[in-house]
Amino acid sequence: MNKEKLFDEFLPVATIEWKEKIIKDLKDADYDKKLVWETGEGFDVQPFYRSEDIRNLPHMNVFPGSFPYVRGNEIRHNKWLVRQDIKVQNIADANRKAVDISLKGVDSLGYYFDQNFKPDVQSIEDLCENIRADLVELNFNSTYPLEIVKIIISLVKKYNRDPDKVRGCVEYDPIGDFSQNGHFSKSEDKDLDLLRELHSASAQLPKFQYLNINATIFNNAGAGIVNELAFSMAMAAEYLTYLTDSGLDIDEVAPRIRFHFSVGSDYFMEIAKLRAAKYLWAKIVNAYGLVDASNAAMYIHCTNSQWNKTVYDPYVNMLRTTTESMSAILGGINSLIVLPFNSVYETETEFSARIARNQQLVLKEESYLDKVADIGAGSYYIENLTDKLIHNAWAQFLKIDEEGGYLSAFKKGIIQKTIRDEASKKDKDIATRKKLLLGVNQYPNIGEHYNKEFKFKKNNTEKNGEAEPLILYRGGEKLEELRLRTDKFSEKNKRPAVWMFTYGKLAMQKARAQFAGNFFGCAGFEIIDNPGFKTIEKGIRAAKVARPEIVVICSSDEEYADIVEPIFNALKEETIIVLAGYPKDLIGRFKEIGMTNFIHVKSNLLEELIRYQKLLLT
Repeated sequence: MNKEKLFDEFLPVATIEWKEKIIKDLKDADYDKKLVWETGEGFDVQPFYRSEDIRNLPHMNVFPGSFPYVRGNEIRHNKWLVRQDIKVQNIADANRKAVDISLKGVDSLGYYFDQNFKPDVQSIEDLCENIRADLVELNFNSTYPLEIVKIIISLVKKYNRDPDKVRGCVEYDPIGDFSQNGHFSKSEDKDLDLLRELHSASAQLPKFQYLNINATIFNNAGAGIVNELAFSMAMAAEYLTYLTDSGLDIDEVAPRIRFHFSVGSDYFMEIAKLRAAKYLWAKIVNAYGLVDASNAAMYIHCTNSQWNKTVYDPYVNMLRTTTESMSAILGGINSLIVLPFNSVYETETEFSARIARNQQLVLKEESYLDKVADIGAGSYYIENLTDKLIHNAWAQFLKIDEEGGYLSAFKKGIIQKTIRDEASKKDKDIATRKKLLLGVNQYPNIGEHYNKEFKFKKNNTEKNGEAEPLILYRGGEKLEELRLRTDKFSEKNKRPAVWMFTYGKLAMQKARAQFAGNFFGCAGFEIIDNPGFKTIEKGIRAAKVARPEIVVICSSDEEYADIVEPIFNALKEETIIVLAGYPKDLIGRFKEIGMTNFIHVKSNLLEELIRYQKLLLT
């Protein structure tokens, strides 16, 4: 029996034909300028991809669970550990919390100790009471990692647990700490020598790792994805070189290393980042003379980036962390922490921790994202992004290698400058609203005010270290600090009011009033909209009665020619007059009468709001 295939009825269409059709629909507009996306990662992204675009990619013939692991470590599933961290201030309280969340879906625990806390067998035993070390992953962040490893080994023997099933990590990362502090804890030699002791001590626990490469510092300092990959790989290579030069075998060293990445809001790029990371790591490890290919599989722990999280309108952070977590999961991670929505400005609450935990439980138990290995495989777009990131990150990695490796480049300030330049561009994009942070530089909740102090996390800015430390910060900090100044000022003073002088064409007055409300709302000013005045005389009278600190004229460019001058002359002695828009043909005339305040889509939001705030908060 002849079975006809539906698509046999359609003639194949060549890529050039698709492109010609698109150009025709663009009405001869520049194809590259209109549709080609200029990423911040050093390469362009096309508006569409086809099967021919992935035909020659070297990783396309790789199966899941196979070297170089770009498609993940597993063959039939995409399982990951749901992790939650606990700040240990009281042993009994931390244990109760650990037991409680272990019953609520958490199968990876992270214990964070104060730097002055020195662990002993009894304290760790009490901390882990009723926690099965062969069922739950145990991770420790302590200034005494070697002691932790020895204690865990003694407890494994005491409770007769199978050492092959004990999973976890002591999160030791001396080079990462050096990058944040500008100096080593003791000295470079002593800090690195501890790695060999940790390697020897943990030999009895085959799946327990002692080296955690903290790549989050690059993302949270403002670096882009290419540099995040390149610098984390360069840092990892520094460790591999040290450990193998010390006489250790690469097949024994590589499985003891895990990577801790932040995942940001660039959805598809973040998926590709994690796939590219696995490829790069496998190739680097293999260059050290690897014998068993399975030892090149990368262990990735992920948390959400703090860089794009906000203090104002913080519930939006839940949306950010959900899509970011999807990127991490689809990229193929081993464990994940979802940041509570309030984590950037206060200690997590029971509610915020529960929501964060349940976000990934929903993705696992209800969305079934753990069922299929390498869900993004075969996507023309994701595969091309993966390939672009691999090549661009590798090129940057080689530049660092030419400088003598990560430590040498960092001590010279090369890495800091690269990140600082990249972060500066991101800051400018936020200030000019090319990059949006909802609730901070666009669509602020104008009814949200803070009447209490909240603390912005400060960085180490020591000048007397061996190198300049990385500055970790959040993209919205400067705007949030500005808005907080308005809120604190308004506790004892009248909140500055921005009054919309709406007139003329309805569509234009509404559009410009909304633009101005968003603009000044980002500073925490009171926004007073108006339904539109029939005459400018009525608007002037209403403004004089309202007596706002700022009046924004909102109308069309055509009508500005007739209305701006009488409005400005009538109100200039009583308030600050601002024009919404920038009609080029009229600007010179307006400046001649003394008007200097204009807000428009190309305005630097941060600089302008700082200027207005200085005029008003006196």
